[in-house]
Amino acid sequence: MDLQLGDKTALVTGASMGIGRAIARGLAAEGVRVAAVARRKELLASLAEEIVAAGGQRPVAIVQDIMAEDAAAQLRDRSLAELGRVDILVNNAGGSRVLPIDAPEERWTEAITLNFTRQRQIAHALLPQMIERRWGRIINITGKSEPEHLNAAFAAKAAMHAWAKGLSREVGQHGITVNSIPPGRIMSEQIRRNYPEDYRAHFAETEIPVRFWGEPEDLAVMAVFLASPLARYITGAVIPVDGGLRRYQF
Repeated sequence: MDLQLGDKTALVTGASMGIGRAIARGLAAEGVRVAAVARRKELLASLAEEIVAAGGQRPVAIVQDIMAEDAAAQLRDRSLAELGRVDILVNNAGGSRVLPIDAPEERWTEAITLNFTRQRQIAHALLPQMIERRWGRIINITGKSEPEHLNAAFAAKAAMHAWAKGLSREVGQHGITVNSIPPGRIMSEQIRRNYPEDYRAHFAETEIPVRFWGEPEDLAVMAVFLASPLARYITGAVIPVDGGLRRYQF
């Protein structure tokens, strides 16, 4: 299938590892010029070599901590300077924040900033140039809607879903779609470090209908499709990529 992405550009946050890295590679494989954002320069450099070796255009590496107060403006200015425009934004940066009920307020502020506020700010910073061209894609990698304990990231990701739905209704008339992808159990270095193989096997057998943990590429294929012109009628959606893990029916 030709996804009609060969003339597009993309900004991908959290692109150095895992899901973000897989999405950057997937977009580049379709001919997209990618600006890859992360904190670790060496990992961005190795990503660039992987993309070039696979036949893609060398990505723009942007070393940026999105927790910086002016991160949204910096990413807008740097990505537009390098790419000329940003057609596709993939909000992938974030992290889990399990907190006790007596956690200090600054830990909640940090979690909400990392997992919601910066993503919203980056999107709003890039929206004017999307609206001007009457085309754009905003894809948010979010999180589960079934919290089993107190985790500030879950609250932030719920805010992401609500914000994305509302935004989709405002910008659809301009040819811009806004969608969210909550991952299921996706393999990463952290997962391999924290969960032994026998636990992963038992969890897959008892909890995941397809009976295996996903790889970053399993989610990347959904993100790349949503980024394409072919996905023009999908917006305001929350589309889990989780092997059937979630139990709710809608």
